[in-house]
Amino acid sequence: MRHYAILRLLLACFFLYFAWPLIPEAATELEMFFWGAWLVFFLLVAGSNFATLLRMTNPPVMEQERSNHRQTLKY
Repeated sequence: MRHYAILRLLLACFFLYFAWPLIPEAATELEMFFWGAWLVFFLLVAGSNFATLLRMTNPPVMEQERSNHRQTLKY
């Protein structure tokens, strides 16, 4: 289910596209803290989705494919 990771990356880049022009306009310390935290969150989202795409981590449980094989006990 790699397409979910790609969609999440595209959505994060879409948000960054709209936020990028507003970041240099931060005047107060609170605004700078907000944009710094926002960029850190963006990097976490982008990094985790790239890790899923590169198969460095397992996808979330809801997106993992189930195998339809019946497991039997071996004695």
